[in-house]
Amino acid sequence: MRVGLLGAGRIGALHAGVLAGDPGVDALMVGDVDAGRAKALAGELGGESGSIEEVLESRPDAVVIAASTSAHADLIRAAIDAGIPAFCEKPVALGYDETLEIVEQVESSGAVLQIGFQRRFDAGYVEAKRLIDSGALGTLYSVRLATHDPEPPHEGYIPVSGGIFRDLHIHDFDALRWLTGSEAEEVYAAGSVRKFGVFARYGDVDTSAALIRMACGVVAVLTGGRHDPLGYDVRTEIFGSGDSIAVGLDGRTPIRSVEPGVPPPEKPAYPNFQVRFEDAYRAELEHFLRVVRGEAENPCTGRDALEALRIAMAADLSLAERRPVSLAEVG
Repeated sequence: MRVGLLGAGRIGALHAGVLAGDPGVDALMVGDVDAGRAKALAGELGGESGSIEEVLESRPDAVVIAASTSAHADLIRAAIDAGIPAFCEKPVALGYDETLEIVEQVESSGAVLQIGFQRRFDAGYVEAKRLIDSGALGTLYSVRLATHDPEPPHEGYIPVSGGIFRDLHIHDFDALRWLTGSEAEEVYAAGSVRKFGVFARYGDVDTSAALIRMACGVVAVLTGGRHDPLGYDVRTEIFGSGDSIAVGLDGRTPIRSVEPGVPPPEKPAYPNFQVRFEDAYRAELEHFLRVVRGEAENPCTGRDALEALRIAMAADLSLAERRPVSLAEVG
């Protein structure tokens, strides 16, 4: 299989390493707007390099889109037009209308588009999903989700990120839909700028929270932030009539108990999302290659990305207008 990688930045480099080490990938071609960066990454892995246009024109068997967010929509369209199966990091696009347009184009054409919601491939989340589906947790009551970055992004990223709900929490929204097997009905969100005034400059916040009511009756509480001095912290707690479980609670979780006699975390905290979800990133790309070969179903479709975006948009509207927002109001 010949695979093209579109984007040689931070996440692109991670994906490149996975692809280069996959025995099913015979050739890897790296494309980037920065030719030097593409050449350097390809050279490290024994691949070829070129512009993004050249990679697409070479007609690879599949492409992995890891370019900047603003380029995702055009690159997905280019892959569809060329009949090339595509994996794309979130989001499909920042806007609802453009996302819907692309999703409908994918669905009507029968194209393959897998979205990079890597938590669906993390061992802890997979086990949580198995337990829920098996009935071991009984009736689901509530879910608590937390996502905290170790450091805020650089200022140039903030105005193009889409805001904290579309950027940081989009994975929480997808995980919530996937785990519960239900859709969100109503969102009430709050947020503030607690430490980093640069976010206010762009109408964003550095600290967030949301209360989400699912159609199945499950109530979810979400919190997050752009700064955790101890490390990268992602957790999901699920409470049911038969059992209660947690994902992301291990010896590297950057939080400590102050109860007497409880030891601190055993190891250094996760420094970033790449380390925390390294195995999940590998598993999702391996699955994508199986989808391309016709050996597996697509687990993360463009429609999934659209529904997660709708929750984020409801949260944005709720934050702006300080009221609960029904998902029926969005899109």
